[in-house]
Amino acid sequence: MLFILFYLAALSQTAAAEYNNISSCPITYFGRQYTALNISISNDRTAVCFKGMNNEVDENDCLLLNSHRISVVDTNIINSDKGPGSDFHSNLRSLTGSSTCAVALQLKDASMNAIGYIEFRMFTTQTMKFYDALPPFNVEIQVSGRTRETVTISESIYRNIHACSQGCRGTENICTVNSVIGTDFAGQLFPIRNRCAYSLISYDGFQLVGINRERRRKDINFLDQLILVLEETNVTILMGQGGRVQVNNTELSLDTSPVQLIGGVELSKDQTGVTARLISSNTSVFFNDYTAQIHMRGINGTVQGLCGQKTSGDFLLPEYSSPGCEVPYSDLPDPTINHTQVTEHCAVLNVAPFTACHQYVNPEAFIASCMNILYQYPAVDGFSQCQFLEAYTRACSIQGNINLQGWRSNVNCSDPPVSCQGTFCGPNEFCSVDVSGKTSCLCRAIFASTLPSRDAFGEPTVCNQSSASVTLVGCLLAERGIDYTALHLNEPSCRGHVDNQTRTVTFSFDNANTCGTVVMANNSHLIYKNSIRIHNDTGIITRQDQIQVDFSCYYTQPDMKAMSFRIQDSSVIEQIVSGVWNYTLTMKAYTDPAHTQAIEPSTRIQLQQTVWVELKTEGLDSNLVALVIDSCWATDQPSSNGSLRYNLIMNGCANPTDNTVRVMNNGLGTSNYFSFSMFQFTGSSSDVYLHCRLNLCARLNRTCAPSCGVRRRRSARRKYEDENPAVITMAWKN
Repeated sequence: MLFILFYLAALSQTAAAEYNNISSCPITYFGRQYTALNISISNDRTAVCFKGMNNEVDENDCLLLNSHRISVVDTNIINSDKGPGSDFHSNLRSLTGSSTCAVALQLKDASMNAIGYIEFRMFTTQTMKFYDALPPFNVEIQVSGRTRETVTISESIYRNIHACSQGCRGTENICTVNSVIGTDFAGQLFPIRNRCAYSLISYDGFQLVGINRERRRKDINFLDQLILVLEETNVTILMGQGGRVQVNNTELSLDTSPVQLIGGVELSKDQTGVTARLISSNTSVFFNDYTAQIHMRGINGTVQGLCGQKTSGDFLLPEYSSPGCEVPYSDLPDPTINHTQVTEHCAVLNVAPFTACHQYVNPEAFIASCMNILYQYPAVDGFSQCQFLEAYTRACSIQGNINLQGWRSNVNCSDPPVSCQGTFCGPNEFCSVDVSGKTSCLCRAIFASTLPSRDAFGEPTVCNQSSASVTLVGCLLAERGIDYTALHLNEPSCRGHVDNQTRTVTFSFDNANTCGTVVMANNSHLIYKNSIRIHNDTGIITRQDQIQVDFSCYYTQPDMKAMSFRIQDSSVIEQIVSGVWNYTLTMKAYTDPAHTQAIEPSTRIQLQQTVWVELKTEGLDSNLVALVIDSCWATDQPSSNGSLRYNLIMNGCANPTDNTVRVMNNGLGTSNYFSFSMFQFTGSSSDVYLHCRLNLCARLNRTCAPSCGVRRRRSARRKYEDENPAVITMAWKN
């Protein structure tokens, strides 16, 4: 009785072969919509096919249920709703939308006992669910007569079967690897579990190896290098970050000659990445620092590896892997990551203009890969949802010959970054941008964790009888935006020796070249002391860390002094009375231009880091008056009239000699803001006090915004001033 109530429309019972009309709830199976099911039962296999009966139609689309116990298949249409929050949405994380009907297959044995269920539901994409198989059995998912996947049904299994994934139709086969997860030629996801090397492809006399490494976090690994091994010609081609190409361990420049032929492989480079085209195998490999896409046309035979058939283990290659690559690491979660926002950004592949590609490339794998990474790794180092959208559109261009013009503007994705092109980092480094926004080689997280301290910048002092040396790690200096070429010992002419292989800089002195060393006697011992310091700026401020490394033979490690600041109060609020105006003025600082990451007293601000300051009023009518920043300046003491003064804003405009200052929205409303790069006063580790002088400007029939960058009349400035201009101060402690 319950069965009859639940299945509102029972279509048929299949005992041998049966045609079933499902036009009231059609099924989209890998890019094609069907309105009928053709079910046939043999001794050991049941076939659920869409184009016709199994073995009667070439290149059929079928589910092959490998169980001798199935005797009857009940086909039913269920008219019921399922929306967000359903079991389908929980198990298919990128699934959106609602479903109003389902095609359900109930599998029964000879005694009419239920031994399994299959349910098809259309949401924004077509889904399929297997459940309650007793005992478990295998199901082959076939597309165009080829087995795309084999699953064992024991507990509930969910699949998105809406679009044709890579390689499921035709001769175009694409494999995408873009970090902790990849998509093989069949469109199935495969994990990248550790920092080891794996065989991606082994086919027709060549092997493609992917090597994984961590970057900013210890627990997240990324595709870092590709190695193409040509067995017949004994040629090995490495493709790495920054457009780096090595042939048999020798650097190959593609800058002067953008296309070169090496051992039957055509190598080329543009601003998006490097491409290796194997002419004889109709195979191309593209790599752009974080994503690899392998395109194979007209495969004859079996492709082994993570991109192809996975029948011989996990494909780990010890000969290309570093020792300990399988050891897992943990790291603290990043509190700045908004999972809801990440899901929304990644799921845009489900809507236009990307829907034009759905019949050729299944977006499910790209969405899952996007969320898998960005749930854990912040949107830095070139990683954002845009890289996954770019990989999808590239696959669509190959698979469906569709060029999605203008997709970047639709989803606010800028052109792919080219900042690391030509920057080749060492084995313990990866390319990104430092705190000042410049391209640098930063330390990999695991390597940095082995150093005594990130603030130490280097190794312990090495002492001989009458000399000493200290080695600083280049990537630790780069993280702070420190230019190691500006460092020297007490004697300014004594510079460090740079080792381009280890990416370190070593400072040393001895009896022959003392470099300003101070020699002191302590009982029976001699102490040789020197310091590493940075070249002094000539102005009253500097944006370089004023580091000083005091070292001697008795110190176990350098004593580094790197400058950072903390804000004294998260915000400053003043109550202002100016003529008839009575209002509240708030000054608050942020670390991002969107004003979402407020600077708190616990926040450390590094030199050269950009700071955004917002000045906001409450109690003013923006239709009548506007807030105008007249000037902002810094002193090294609380008084705004301190003798040591540095101007950031003058006469409503950015200091023309400081190109880091930006003034926005000045005189356009009752709030405005400006930004600058953090600094300190030269030769001092004292605090920095930021002062701003503000005026109210009556907006009726006049423009309150200062005219910057053009010659102004001397009297023009007076119209911005009110009877009682406000001065507000914010303190930064070091």
